[in-house]
Amino acid sequence: MTFDIMLPYYGDVALMQAAVRSVLAQSDPDWRLTVVDDGQEPGVPEWFATLGDDRVRYQRNEHNLGVTRNYQKCIGLAEHEYLVMMGTDDIMLPNYLSVVRSALAEYPGVGMIQPGVEIIDGDGHVINTLADQVKRRLYAPKVQTRRLMGGEELATSLLRGCWFYWPSICWRTDALRKVELREDLKIIQDLALVIDLIKEGEQMVVDSTVCFQYRRHTVSVSAAAALSGSRFTEARNYFLDANEQMTAQGWPRAARAAHWYVASRLHAATLLPAAVRAGHMDGVRKLTRHAFGPSSRSN
Repeated sequence: MTFDIMLPYYGDVALMQAAVRSVLAQSDPDWRLTVVDDGQEPGVPEWFATLGDDRVRYQRNEHNLGVTRNYQKCIGLAEHEYLVMMGTDDIMLPNYLSVVRSALAEYPGVGMIQPGVEIIDGDGHVINTLADQVKRRLYAPKVQTRRLMGGEELATSLLRGCWFYWPSICWRTDALRKVELREDLKIIQDLALVIDLIKEGEQMVVDSTVCFQYRRHTVSVSAAAALSGSRFTEARNYFLDANEQMTAQGWPRAARAAHWYVASRLHAATLLPAAVRAGHMDGVRKLTRHAFGPSSRSN
């Protein structure tokens, strides 16, 4: 089986090159990398031309598509049964494909595989942030080696606290094409997509073997949106929608998890002191409402 590794690219050239090199270094050689460049950084097409590996395809968009439409383009270009939508600044450890291939041997046809992940900073050093410790200790399922999850169990777990790492997931291509990426969601789009797949009957294999490095930067779109409180407006509206969806699905535990969105509330509460210190009073108002207010829709 050949794996499609899709790399929707925009941004830092050196980090993108490190991501590509990590694919080239896979111990399992049966892959095909497709890079879709949504930027105009000089020298990038020429660098790809020097690689000399026919498993690597590169194309540059004529016009900037934006994140969601470039992701959709990548999904449309995939030709094999399974794909990875890799982050442009993340790193595959050499054993990544061998781990997901082993999971597929045990659970053939599964919709999603979430392998073990470690966190790195902007310089590539392994770190252990508070947010990731909370994910692992409070919300992620306890897995010794490998576990299959799905249905209300998986939906409830993720709506309590979203513990997966989107760029590290290996997806069955036709499953990913079942659902639409939502352009109205910027920060919580990944959770919405996985919940939609679970509703469609797809399952996830969770494997504890560390084989992927997810990069967290000090400054990012999601970090800035968090401090301003805008990400939580989006999150609250999504959880209210999810509550209705889970109720209609006949999954009361998942509906309750979406109604209370406890992890998201706790996250907002932890950001309040920083927003106060920054004098970001609109952010303070939004964070306070999300952390302590009623479950109600807002603009």
